[in-house]
Amino acid sequence: MNIVVCVKQVPNTSEVKIDAETNNLIREGTPSIINPYDEYAVEEALRLKEAHGGSIVAVSMGPPQAESALQECLDMGVDKAVLLSDKSLAGSDTLATGYALSGFIRTCAPDIVLCGLEAIDGCTGQVGPIIAENLGFTQFTYVSKLNVKDDYATVHREMKEGFEVLKCKLPVVVCVLKGINQPRMLHKSTKRVQVLKPGTIGLEEQRTGIKGSPTRVVKINVSGKSDTSYVKIDSSLPAEERIMAIMNGGLKVKIIALKRGAPLDMAKLIFEDEDFQALLP
Repeated sequence: MNIVVCVKQVPNTSEVKIDAETNNLIREGTPSIINPYDEYAVEEALRLKEAHGGSIVAVSMGPPQAESALQECLDMGVDKAVLLSDKSLAGSDTLATGYALSGFIRTCAPDIVLCGLEAIDGCTGQVGPIIAENLGFTQFTYVSKLNVKDDYATVHREMKEGFEVLKCKLPVVVCVLKGINQPRMLHKSTKRVQVLKPGTIGLEEQRTGIKGSPTRVVKINVSGKSDTSYVKIDSSLPAEERIMAIMNGGLKVKIIALKRGAPLDMAKLIFEDEDFQALLP
């Protein structure tokens, strides 16, 4: 079984910086991580290989620093990792990105292409379906379970009210959710990432980079930090009451100033308290 898994290196969402002129994310010099959804896609690829044999190629498109994300894939156990990297690819939107990735994926003749549901820096969920359209493969999104048997893939897709079970013949593109599995620990690999230029796989220049991107970022508004709230459940309550408190959002923590002193002094403070006086007849 030939498996290709698509991954992306994304900025650490707590450190996002925006170019004021281009409205693009500043990736160079910005702390980055492997897209969390893609870790589950890599793990699912590894489990398929363990069950059915074959090989796994991880692919990404991005600047040279994206090699570190692909190296993590090699450290997880994939057989090969390829980075499509060139200045001509800079500024690609999801359409151009999907086209470039599908150009490489086609050379692998895969049975299954695995993607994370979406990248956390854009949250469009479009690249997987665009790859499927370019390749002419059946696509499944929001997948929480995947089984392969006798050249057929069976998936569970999460819906608003339950899930649906679908089955089709390979090849397919599958976009997975977090929680479909538990990604394994990394083990340092001696394998290294291969870097390819778009010309080596026959990509059309007018369909890549800014030239091939019909969408433009016109403006980005960075929202303010949201307030963090905390809840507290009284551990002395019976289990049923604690469960109900959790379901109802818990109990808001009250900040209480603690006072210390002699009993008579403390009694005086209590009687002078406005909340206590409101209870008096």
